[in-house]
Amino acid sequence: MWECKKIKGVGMSMEGILEKLFENSKTAINDGIYNIKESLSNSGKDLIELINENQHASLITEVKFSSPSLGEIKKISDPIVIAKSMINGGAKALSILTQPYLFSGSPDFFIRIRKEVNVPLLMKDIIIDKIQIDAAKKIGADYILLIQSLFDQSFMNEIDELIDYSHKNGLKVLLESYTKDEFQNSLKTDADILGINNRNLDTLKLDISNTKKILETFDKSRMVISESGIKTPEDIRFLHNSGASAFLVGSSIMKSDNIEDYVNQLVNAI
Repeated sequence: MWECKKIKGVGMSMEGILEKLFENSKTAINDGIYNIKESLSNSGKDLIELINENQHASLITEVKFSSPSLGEIKKISDPIVIAKSMINGGAKALSILTQPYLFSGSPDFFIRIRKEVNVPLLMKDIIIDKIQIDAAKKIGADYILLIQSLFDQSFMNEIDELIDYSHKNGLKVLLESYTKDEFQNSLKTDADILGINNRNLDTLKLDISNTKKILETFDKSRMVISESGIKTPEDIRFLHNSGASAFLVGSSIMKSDNIEDYVNQLVNAI
């Protein structure tokens, strides 16, 4: 197992965040965060089918109490109440942070939600090891997140191996990219859904038009989800018109005083 210095704080330089996220996952693994005793089933539902059949905006809403860019987003409270409010608002799936450092996430939050809801769940983490994929299976995840830039910037190798390992364990993969080159590389994989992050994970700079720039020449042969910076119904319509099939929304919803109503407004943007 790795030995590494813990990097947990929020007050940090905006450069080199990706490396810090990578190191934090090493720390979480060393700290036993992913040593899971539970054995839960996933939803058994096909997220791609749910998105394709939906006549409104398909939202994957995120249970996230902190982030590197914003620090504390919401005081930690009952994740089940939050999750059910999102689903009641019309969310088709939930993304749940399991990374403790910088995101205040926990596999326990995921487990508690999984036992109470029956929608597809994404284990949102900086996944760098099969140990985390094993944990995702045990806690009943339908999807895991992989980040293309970790492979393109040589933090990691063998993206195909991790995708194949996930599939063999009954997990589907959302593969996230930020640049056109990363997106082109993601198209070469067997990832189930492709994500475009509107935030540069290395600098944390946000540009919601990033999705449009990347999809301008895309033939729409794969399902694409737009992630980050989505706040308003106008944002949803802009990204939908840019070619996104669904939308991952976290911080703006978590900051809302009425989560169910906020989600409903975004869902009905289309």
